[in-house]
Amino acid sequence: MTKNKIIPYQPYLKDLARRLRKNSTLSEILLWEQIKGRRLGYQFHRQVPMDCYIVDFYCHELMLAIEIDGSSHDYEEAIQLDFERQKRLESFGVNFLRFDDLDVKHSIEYVINSILDYINELGHPPSPPSRGESQ
Repeated sequence: MTKNKIIPYQPYLKDLARRLRKNSTLSEILLWEQIKGRRLGYQFHRQVPMDCYIVDFYCHELMLAIEIDGSSHDYEEAIQLDFERQKRLESFGVNFLRFDDLDVKHSIEYVINSILDYINELGHPPSPPSRGESQ
């Protein structure tokens, strides 16, 4: 598995990803505030196009996608689509962490600790931000 691998994507997704970034959900904003600017030792990006999908957050170095699932993901059809989407992206070597929208809103410390635990399990302990990078 090659780190920093760029997953090709459908060109039409670029504009959609931009619109999604401009119209983030509260949970996306809350998590972004915690992980932007290498605050966890790695660079994450928001609304990243991959293949024919867009993931909420992605770290190229770790090939780690983070998804926030709101109530729209509670239905059987949505669960099946999420499963198929995740399996497809995993075939490119992408790892996934999924969090419930309410966990992000009410237990952000749990979410951040879960991400850090996962990074450590991968054998990639977070490095401190370099000089000039905000914490």
